[in-house]
Amino acid sequence: MSTADQLERGLIALGLTLERDTQQRLLDYLALIEKWNRVYNLTAIREPEKMVSHHLLDSLAAAPHLHARRVLDVGSGAGLPGIPLALANPDMHVTLLDSNHKKAAFLNQAVMELKLKNAEVCAERVESWQTRNRFDVIISRAFSDMGEFVRITRHLLASGGMFAAMKGLHPYEEIDKLPPDCKVRQVLPLAVPGLDGARHLVLIGLDDQAR
Repeated sequence: MSTADQLERGLIALGLTLERDTQQRLLDYLALIEKWNRVYNLTAIREPEKMVSHHLLDSLAAAPHLHARRVLDVGSGAGLPGIPLALANPDMHVTLLDSNHKKAAFLNQAVMELKLKNAEVCAERVESWQTRNRFDVIISRAFSDMGEFVRITRHLLASGGMFAAMKGLHPYEEIDKLPPDCKVRQVLPLAVPGLDGARHLVLIGLDDQAR
């Protein structure tokens, strides 16, 4: 099966409808990762078929559960999940934040080559970065444990916004260790086509009275 067919079938399984042009841009994005991976070691996954399931479909599995205009992807690395989310949601503005300048260089190149008008790159440490416009959703994919994730990003969350932590197994222990003002709204099991391991999306709100 070609990667194009694999992606198309995976999108159907996720219940996502994307234009052919968008699907091609997602595959172009994987080609960029492959090219830059030879020098910058962006990801340990080298096989294109695995990249479709472990990177594209894994990132896009969160898309139906995110309803936001401004999204911050913390520790974006190779642009995951931020770039697939930005490609799938033209009305969503995504900031790709990573303190590693080599990875930020890749992200800037990807945004330029993919003509992503709704994404921008920030090469800063999240705990010290300040911005006037806060975010409706702050998302991370294997960035850190959830307590640390919330602690170092909470100054960037808009009132009424939420944290979205992408995890493998249901993170019972991490949830138990969240700060008292954090309220877990949902823990959503994600069925990612082509990925055997467990995946969960944890949506966390913040008690504004205690900020």
